[in-house]
Parts: sequence; structure tokens; C-alpha cells
Amino acid sequence: MSPVQTATLILLLPLLSAALIALCLRRQGALASWISTGAAGAIAGLSLSLIFGGARDFPASWEWLSLGGFTVSLGFKFDDLAALMLFVVSFVGFLIHLFSLGYMRDDAAKARFFGGLSIFMFSMLGIVLADNLFMIFIFWELVGFSSWLLINHYHEKQSAADASKKAFIVNRVGDFGFLLGIIWCQHTFGTTSLDALAAQAGAGAAWSHGIPLLLFCGAVGKSAQMPLQVWLPDAMEGPTPVSALIHAATMVAAGIYMLCRIEFLMVAEALHVILWIGTVTALYAALCAIVQRDIKKVLAYSTLSQLGYMVAAFGLGSLTVRHDIGGTVHEMAFAAGVGAAMFHLTTHAFFKALMFLGSGSVIHGCHHEQDIFRMGGLAKKMPVTFATFTIGVAAIIGMPGLAGFFSKDSILYLAMEKNTPVFALLALTTVLTSFYMVRMWKIVFFGQTRSDHAAHAHESGWVMTLPLVVLAILSVAGGWPGVFGRLAGAVAALVPQAHGSAHTTILLVSLAVMIVGGGAAWFFYPAAGTDALEQKARGAFAGLAWLKESFDRLYDYYVAKVQQRLAMLLNFLEQIFLAGFIIRGLAGFVGLVGHSARALYTGSVHTYVYWFLIGAAVLWAFAAGFL
Repeated sequence: MSPVQTATLILLLPLLSAALIALCLRRQGALASWISTGAAGAIAGLSLSLIFGGARDFPASWEWLSLGGFTVSLGFKFDDLAALMLFVVSFVGFLIHLFSLGYMRDDAAKARFFGGLSIFMFSMLGIVLADNLFMIFIFWELVGFSSWLLINHYHEKQSAADASKKAFIVNRVGDFGFLLGIIWCQHTFGTTSLDALAAQAGAGAAWSHGIPLLLFCGAVGKSAQMPLQVWLPDAMEGPTPVSALIHAATMVAAGIYMLCRIEFLMVAEALHVILWIGTVTALYAALCAIVQRDIKKVLAYSTLSQLGYMVAAFGLGSLTVRHDIGGTVHEMAFAAGVGAAMFHLTTHAFFKALMFLGSGSVIHGCHHEQDIFRMGGLAKKMPVTFATFTIGVAAIIGMPGLAGFFSKDSILYLAMEKNTPVFALLALTTVLTSFYMVRMWKIVFFGQTRSDHAAHAHESGWVMTLPLVVLAILSVAGGWPGVFGRLAGAVAALVPQAHGSAHTTILLVSLAVMIVGGGAAWFFYPAAGTDALEQKARGAFAGLAWLKESFDRLYDYYVAKVQQRLAMLLNFLEQIFLAGFIIRGLAGFVGLVGHSARALYTGSVHTYVYWFLIGAAVLWAFAAGFL
């Protein structure tokens, strides 16, 4: 099978699965789940064959739409960047499908759920393989649709329906800016092909910094960066496997991947804006996570923070490295931001998917209890979940030797070399990450059980624990340079690596922030089922709670006081002028003319003679020049 055929099959398999489920298997949930999972397994196998088969940059493009001189093509761009993202999407996606077989076993709408997973896989794979911005945008919107569908799985709950609408609407705001950037690209360069744009950029073509900033709007929406971060915590209303697949490992990472795809379009001004948006988002979300009680929302804010890390890494841009070769100093600049962002995207996909699925195992074992203060003592009751979840926590807080240690340190090293204030803020964020993750870990797994649900908790079956074990292995080994190099190829060469004194500094900083944050959480939170922060520091707790709610309150105020009133004004004007004056007014005038014209037809010959004479007189006056 040729690389083009393999890539085509990878893209179409989930679409075929979704179509089969939607058309034939809506009432056969068990069969639908196995077909969707089988398709995901086939995609993972085909992806591995394509990734490690050595095929790169094979030509494949087909014209899809032509309007005059404007054409939209569908094609594949498969380089090291796409290979890395394809591994994350296909392999993690398959493990989450496998986990879902157990988690959704008793769900009455299981067929709809797995059909949604398949359409999401199709959409996400389209983004990964796309060779132009218009194709990316098409699948970008399909990802938004499938996200709405899966968040709204429990549509009978008002909170789930509201969360799905919120996610859909907020993402449309970012997508509007993304579309404007694509149109501007087409107008400026005459193309949206990634290869053609890269060639023009390499040839020194000039463009406005507005193009990369508008394209970045798409990442702000999909990757939930400030000020559009409000949808992601609410999206936890969807089933836990959805949270793991869409809102931790893949969809939210699509914004980071898109930025790395268009790195050649970036200018210094745009990178500076991107850098600070990512940094502020990372710190804001870490502060919000401290006051969460819902296990999934802790992980949701953690995801926001880690996405901010990735965006900040990309915003740090290139790095100039100096080498002394034979007494001559050579300087080399390389896109370190791309390497660091994609490195952390990959490792984060492993350990955050692990923790989301681990939280799903906890929720499933505790009979759908999600409040961490109503858990406790689960380490003995759920040993596999505890062990794997512990590895995920250790990875995200930067335990040396684990995947998160390598990827986070590459970002911290890059920040230390490029921007000291950003380095300080990211280091503080890392302290907070250790604090809230150890807080959650201790409250959930240690102490006494604090509810009947926790007291009767049980370990999940193998179909749910096997993905946890595999993801735990990847969370340990996935960050090692040799493993990452085999996956990423040339992308791995862009990862900034500290040497000498810089290596020692970063190592000490990493150990310090991990010990300070994790140690503070371990000693600050007792074994009792109470929030120590709320009891001992009410002012700080209230401030953090206000910070968490502030954006929602601001948007609610805007909608109620500005948007709604503007909508009412426009509705009033529409009723008066459009519907009233123009539509009903013209209709009334035409009706009056018709009614008047009908009145002339009396059926009397005498009347018609009078009208004939009047008409002849008017015609004579006009012909004689009197009128």
C-alpha cells in the first residue's frame, strides 16, 4: 500500500465508522462500540506503519472547489510534525476508545457516543494531515461540531446542554478571527498552501503582523487561551473519556499544532503577544485549580495551565546557539519554540490522558461521585488506578526521569535564555501545579473514606485499567530523548537542551518548585474531608474563587446588559422599519393600489366611456404640450 493510500485510509476509516453507526446501528450500542473501537485500532496500526515506514512529504492534492481563479484543494502534508501529532491522536485515541468500552458499557446512548468519537477522530485526523489553511479550517469546524455533540451527550441535563452551547459559541468567536486570517493570507499571498506560504516566507516576502495574530485567534478558541478560556472547565459535563480525548490530549492541542504549522508566518510583534497570552493563561488557570472540588475540573484547569505553557513556549520563538569549533564561534538560530511546544504537547497528551482516564476510573468506582472531598482512602481499594494516577501526577509536577520533567525543563530553559520575567512566572506556575496536583492526589487516595460511595469503591475491569497501564508507561518513557527522537524525527532536533551550568540551574529550579509546591500541599491539607485553604485562609480562598468566576460574570454581564439590549433594539428597528414600514407598508400600498384599481371596474358601460374620454383628453393635452 502506498503512503497516499495509507493516509487516505487513515482519514476515511473513522468517517465510514461514523456513517455506519448513524445509518444502521443507532439501536445496537454494543456492536457500534466495537466497530468504532476496531476502526480506532486500525487507525493506530496504519498510523504506526506510516510513521515508522519512513514516508515523508509525499505529494497528494486534489482540487475540491473552483470559483473563477480561486480553488480549494484537499491534500496531505506529512512531515515530522504531522507524524508526531498523528501518533498522539491515533494511539491515545485508540486507548480512550478501549477505556470507553468499560466506562460507557451501561449507557443507553452508547451508539451515539461512539459515533461521535468516530466523527471526532475523522475531524482531528483531517487537521493533522491537511496541506493548506482552508482544509484545516474545514476540519477545524468539524472538530467544533463533534465537540459540541460529545459534550452534550447527557443532553437531558441542563448543565450539559448549556456547556455544549457555550463551547460551540465561544469557539466560533476565535474561529471568526481564524477565518479572517486565512482570507487575508489568500489575498496577500494568493495561496493558503502551507508549502507555498513557507516558500514565499523563505524568499523574504513581507506581510503584516495582523495575519499571524488573526490566525492565532483560532488557537485562542480551540486551545482555550485567555480571554476565551471559559468554555473548557464547563466542558467537563461530557463523559470522562470525552474529557480525556478532546479536552486534554487532542482537540485543545490542535491550536498548538496549528501554530507550529504556520511558524514561518510569525513576526516578532505577534510572538510577543502570543508569549504573554500563554504565560498569563498558565498562571491564571493554576490559581483557579487550587479552589476546585470536582476532580475533573481540577484536571480541566490544569489542562488550561499546561496549554498556556505550550503557547508561551511557542511565543518564545527561535533560539540562537553558539558553538566554539576550532576556536571559531559559530551561531545557529533554530525554531526552539516549535520543538519545546510540541515536546510538551506530546508528553502532556500521555500523562493528562492518563489522569483523566484515572479520574474516570475513580468516578466509575465511586458510583459517579466527583467531589474529591467525598472520596479518600482509595489507594487500597483501587491499587492499579492509584499506581498509574500517581505516575501521572509525578510526571506533570516534573519528577526527574519522567516525561513531564524533560518537556517542562525544555520550556523553562528556553524562557530562562530568552525572557527572565516569563521564566519567573512559569516557575511560579510550576510551584502551583505541584501544589494543586498533590492536593488532589492526597485527598482522593489517602486518609479515611468520606462517603458511602468511596467506602464501596472498587477497581475497574481490565478494559479500563489496561489503557491506564499503557499511558503510565508512556508517561515515564515518552519524554526520553531517544523515544521522542524516534517519534518526532527532525522536530526533536529543535528541542532546546540545557548544558553545563544552565543544565544544573534548570535541574535545581525544577526540583525546588516540585518540592516546595508538593510539600506545601502535603502538609497543608489534612486527612479530613475539608478544604484547608477555605478554613484557614478565607480571604485568599474567596479571592481565588472570585478570580475563577470573574470571566463568566463579565461575559454574563455583557450578554445581559449589552448584547441582549442591542438585540432588543435591533429587533425593535426590524419590527418598525423592515417588517413594518418596508414589508407591511409596501404590501399595504400595493394592496391599496389593487383595491383602487378594482373599484374602477364597475361593469357599467357609461363609467367606462367617461374614463375613456378623460384618458383621451389627457393624451391630447400631453401631445399638444400642455402637460
